[in-house]
Amino acid sequence: MIDPRDMYYCRSAIRHGSLSFYTASRLLPASVRDPALALYAFCRGADDAVDLHDEKVGAVLRLRDRLDDIYAGRPADRPEDRAFAAVVDQFDMPAALPEALLEGFAWDAMERRYDTLSGVTDYAARVAAAVGAMMTVLMGVREANALARACDLGVAMQLTNIARDVGEDARAGRIYLPLDWLDEAGLSPESFLADPLPTPEVRAMIKRLLREADRLYYRAEAGVPALPRRARPGIYAARFVYAGIGGAIERNGHDSMSYRAHTSKSQKVGWLGQSILRTGVSMVMPGSAVLYAPPLTETAFLVEAAAHTTPVGSVWGEGRAGDLVGIFAALEAKSRGSGPLEGDPV
Repeated sequence: MIDPRDMYYCRSAIRHGSLSFYTASRLLPASVRDPALALYAFCRGADDAVDLHDEKVGAVLRLRDRLDDIYAGRPADRPEDRAFAAVVDQFDMPAALPEALLEGFAWDAMERRYDTLSGVTDYAARVAAAVGAMMTVLMGVREANALARACDLGVAMQLTNIARDVGEDARAGRIYLPLDWLDEAGLSPESFLADPLPTPEVRAMIKRLLREADRLYYRAEAGVPALPRRARPGIYAARFVYAGIGGAIERNGHDSMSYRAHTSKSQKVGWLGQSILRTGVSMVMPGSAVLYAPPLTETAFLVEAAAHTTPVGSVWGEGRAGDLVGIFAALEAKSRGSGPLEGDPV
């Protein structure tokens, strides 16, 4: 069980740091909501520890050590670490899922860029679909089709975030748009970062990214009826609230360079109501065959990991350990100043 004081911290952290998720979580049953808030507090805190830290390499390495300690049953003296350790223990959370999240943070520390949409989806699989898979585990669901649709939702949400933050990321020297899209538009990464403007070509790329997100929101919605009935309104709400951010970007003419899209409180309330209605419809309508679509190639490893009923091996000791060893060896070399750190990991 999560200590009530740690739970209070996690709830407050999400209410102030991720209002969209906090809004959606209000429709989850308490048995899922509190572990979900603890999970998100750890993930959000981990993201901030890397994103807001000048020394990102060291921040990722410290997160690796914190995750090791959580799975060893000795979490750091932080409320979010203690709460997440309780979640790991209570729900037999497969270690490969938070491991994938940390791998995405490592890619950020390496300032990795992505040549294609598939590469961007690889990144989204780690920093967002892994969280979707963990949420599904919290609901007691380990069925592969439901997990695949949860991963679709996570990727869709991350693509929406990327579309919303194109300008903000560019001003910080980051690019998450596929590099081949930039090339097609006649832009080099350097020229784009030097003068990030809402040109027709850039707006077209943002529109294209949101179109892919919409395709995945549609696929994801087919999986909601496979979840416990009381959990469905909260997941529908997450789907509608995040898709609503995409709608706000569209209303800005796909200009996320001059504006950062926001949604209003009244819109969020409306989406909560829509989520309750949609849940009622799902109770009487036949399920969609889209539920049985295969997982995205980029998220298949998450589906396989989450389908296990117990954690597999140590946090770095199984599965994709070879890739991770290479990534963290490169990060440690960089932290010692003994080697370059750019491009793909060894």
